[in-house]
Amino acid sequence: MPFEPRTLSQSWPLPSKPRPIVTFGAGSIVDDAHYPAYRKGEFPIAGLYDPDHDKAKALADKWGVTAYRTVEEAACVENAIFDLATPPAAHAKVLAALPEGAAALIQKPMGADLAAATEILRICRGKKLKAAVNFQLRFAPMMLALKDAIAKGLLGEVVDFDVYLALDTPWQLWSFLEGLPRIEIAMHSIHYLDVIRQVLGDPKGVHAKSIGHPNHTMAQTRTTAILDYGDRVRCAVSINHDHKFGRRHQACEFRVCGTEGAAYLQLGVNLDYPRGEPDILEIYPKGGDGWVAVPLEGTWFPDAFVGRMANLQRFVSGEDAELVSSVEDAWMTMALVEAAYASSAAPATPLAARPQSNSSKSA
Repeated sequence: MPFEPRTLSQSWPLPSKPRPIVTFGAGSIVDDAHYPAYRKGEFPIAGLYDPDHDKAKALADKWGVTAYRTVEEAACVENAIFDLATPPAAHAKVLAALPEGAAALIQKPMGADLAAATEILRICRGKKLKAAVNFQLRFAPMMLALKDAIAKGLLGEVVDFDVYLALDTPWQLWSFLEGLPRIEIAMHSIHYLDVIRQVLGDPKGVHAKSIGHPNHTMAQTRTTAILDYGDRVRCAVSINHDHKFGRRHQACEFRVCGTEGAAYLQLGVNLDYPRGEPDILEIYPKGGDGWVAVPLEGTWFPDAFVGRMANLQRFVSGEDAELVSSVEDAWMTMALVEAAYASSAAPATPLAARPQSNSSKSA
């Protein structure tokens, strides 16, 4: 039977009775992705809180919602889904203020490092929070379709996973990143490491190097990593956010190869962010004789945010049995991030010393 690309699943079912959403944080990600997604998914937005109340009020007025004056006021909204669009250092304080048993979606990363992630996990366990981390790339239409294609055996056994980025990222949009000791892996490539974990499982370890660039002061913007899955699976990540030489040779893509088929993905939002370009998914299916384009029914931004919130809402209501990227699972992505930074800080295997030539020896 020929491969029919439109049969691949690309969206997450919506909850039958969505709960109101209360957001912590009024940064650009809320205006660019969270709220457009929630309106598209017809999720009710109750309001938002930000320490900068004027900033919160301006965003709240734009979207016709309430601007709360304190964390405590925001946390008192009944039956709410609490949406933490906050910097990593703020997560624990907000989670500690939430009611027992509340539902929360935590912006990635899950803390600044693994120790902070462990503290967040402790808080969530102690308060019995139904908490997930916003690894929304898992819910992008192209990624849901890829996962479905793999599950249906269209690629055979996945044995190669390549992530390749060469682009010009506007880091100035996120002023809070300036001065942070961990940037590229913790704030960006964490998405790719998380998706790799979903497809391939947890690696045995990682070899990585993450560095900055002489043209700016951001801590790291370039990363190379090899994930160790033994002798059968190869996985490599190559990231360069400083390719500032025009669009022609820029790229943001995955190549996923199996024993019997392959997939190519373009993550368009990162090309000319935040306006972006179209996402692309093409599959060379098992038994096929060429590449087949999969017509996509949405993009990473904002559609993945719809699916991410839908799964949390449905899990809280009992409509979904699994909470995808729960804090328990997300902690393992943080462990992989931590291992990558540890590898980057460790010395490389040194080269052997050059042997002396015979002519250099005395007679």
